[in-house]
Amino acid sequence: MQALDSEQFAKPPTHVAIIMDGNGRWASARGLPRVAGHQRGAEAVRVAVESCRDLGIAYLTLYAFSSENWKRPPSEVDDLMALLRHYLRREISELHGNNVRVRFIGDRIPLAQDIKSLIDEAESKTSTNSGLTLTIAINYGSHNEIVGACKNIVEAVADGSLLPGSITEEVFERYLDTASLPPPDLLIRTSGEQRLSNFLLWQLAYSELVFMDTFWPDFTKRKLEEAVSEYHGRDRRYGARNA
Repeated sequence: MQALDSEQFAKPPTHVAIIMDGNGRWASARGLPRVAGHQRGAEAVRVAVESCRDLGIAYLTLYAFSSENWKRPPSEVDDLMALLRHYLRREISELHGNNVRVRFIGDRIPLAQDIKSLIDEAESKTSTNSGLTLTIAINYGSHNEIVGACKNIVEAVADGSLLPGSITEEVFERYLDTASLPPPDLLIRTSGEQRLSNFLLWQLAYSELVFMDTFWPDFTKRKLEEAVSEYHGRDRRYGARNA
C-alpha cells in the first residue's frame, strides 16, 4: 500500500490572511482593461473561500481595498466600488447558505451609503453562522487602525473606565478592528511583491509569510495548498529556541 502523505493529516492553519495583489497586471498582460482583472479577481475570492472551507481553515481575512487605494484614478476606484456592490448583492446569500460568517474591518465612513447598508446587511444576515469566518478589509489601513485604538484607549482612561496600569498587549488588542479574531497563522501575498502594504501590522507579528509569483486572478485551490504546505514546513518558535 502506498504511504500516505503526512501533510494529509496535518492540522490546517486556523487563520489565513491574503493580500490579493496583481489584478491590474494580470489584465495588462492580456491586453485587457484593469477592471477585467478586478472582475476575475472577484471570482478568485470565491475559489479562496471554497478552498478554505474544504481545507478546514476557520478564518479567512482578505485585503480588498486599502486606505491608500483612494489614490488610484477615480475611474478605477468607481469600478472597484461597483464590483464591491455586485459582490455583496450576489454572493452573500450563497455564503450564508454555506454557513459562512461575513464581517468587515476598516473605516466605513468614506464609503457610499448604499455600500455601508449592504455591509450592515451582510454582517447581520450571517452573524449567527458557525462555519468559516470571512473578514473583508475595506478602506483598511493598519496605521489608521492602531492610531484609532490609541485614541479610544486615551478616551477610556480619561473617562475612568480604563486604568493606565491595566493596559497590556491583550487589552490593546481589544481595541483593534480584529478584536474577535485570532492572529493569522499564515499570510499569503500574490503577484510576487514582498511587503505588507499596511495590512495587519500588529496582528502579523508571528505569522508565517508566503509570497507567491501568481497574480491573484490565477489563484487556485492548489496554490492555497502549496502555501499551506510551506506553512507546515516552517519551524514556528515564537522567539524561543529548539531543544
